[in-house]
Amino acid sequence: MLGIIGGTGIYAIDGLEVIREHRVDTPFGVPSAPVLHGRLGLTEVIFLPRHGRQHELLPHEVNYRANIYALKTLGVRQIIALSAVGSLRQAIAPGDFAIPSQYVDWVRGNREKTFFGGGLVAHVSSAEPTCARLASTLEATATELRLPIHSGAVYGCVDGPRLGTRAESHFLRDAMACDVVGMTNVPEVFLAREAQICYCTLGIVTDYDCWLEDPAQHATVAAVIARYAESLGRARQILARILSTGLPDYDACPCRHALSDAVLTPEGAVPANKRELLQILRA
Repeated sequence: MLGIIGGTGIYAIDGLEVIREHRVDTPFGVPSAPVLHGRLGLTEVIFLPRHGRQHELLPHEVNYRANIYALKTLGVRQIIALSAVGSLRQAIAPGDFAIPSQYVDWVRGNREKTFFGGGLVAHVSSAEPTCARLASTLEATATELRLPIHSGAVYGCVDGPRLGTRAESHFLRDAMACDVVGMTNVPEVFLAREAQICYCTLGIVTDYDCWLEDPAQHATVAAVIARYAESLGRARQILARILSTGLPDYDACPCRHALSDAVLTPEGAVPANKRELLQILRA
C-alpha cells in the first residue's frame, strides 16, 4: 500500500474517493489527523496531512512517530512525502521539483527521533536514507511529463518555525553542501527507515531561501504558499501517473530489511511492552 504524506497546502487530495477514515491511536499518541484510506483511479492509497487538516501543527509539534507508526499499522509499505522546500542552488528554481537522496539533521529542538529505547536497542543504517527505487520512479515519471526535477539533492532540515537568516542559509549551502532546506523531513525519513518502509520526498521548490543578494528573492510565507499552490497540480500529475503505471515491488527493496542486523537486544531480553512494537516495525 502506498502512503502519501501531504505537506504545506496539501490537506486533502483532489479526486480521492474515500473508502474509510481511520482514527488511530498509537503507543506514541495520535497522528496529525484522521488517516484517509481511499482510491485514486483504480489504486488504493492511504493519505495523511502532516500538519493536520487545518494546518494547526508547527513542524516541531508534528507527532512524527505516531504518523509513521499509524501508516505502518494500516498496511503502508511505501511513502511519498510531499514537502515545500527552499532552494540553495541557482539551478534548482522555484516551481521545480527536487528529490533528496541525503539529509542533514540540523534539528536541535526536542523532537523524538526514534522508535527505539526503553530496553529495546537498535542502530539502523542511514547511509542511504531514501528508497532509490521509489526515487527513480518519481524522477522517470516527472521526466515523462516534462516537468523540471532534480534528483540526488541534499536536504537540510532545520527547526523552524521561523524562516532562516541569510547567515544560516549560506551555512547550509556552503558549509553543509545542502541543496534544499525544509523543516519536516527529519525525523520522518529516519522513522520510516526504522519501520522498514520505502520512503521518498517529492520536494516542491517554493523559493530561493535567503542566500541571494536580491531581497525580492528572499523567502516569505506569502511567496511560499503562492508557489506551492501553483505547483500542486503538477505534483498531482506525477502521483496520478505513478499510480496508473505502477510502483516498484517493495518486497524486493533493501528498505524492507533495514532491521535485519540493526537490533542489538536479544529476542529473549526484549521487554514485554516492546515486543508488539518490534513485531509491527518488522512486518
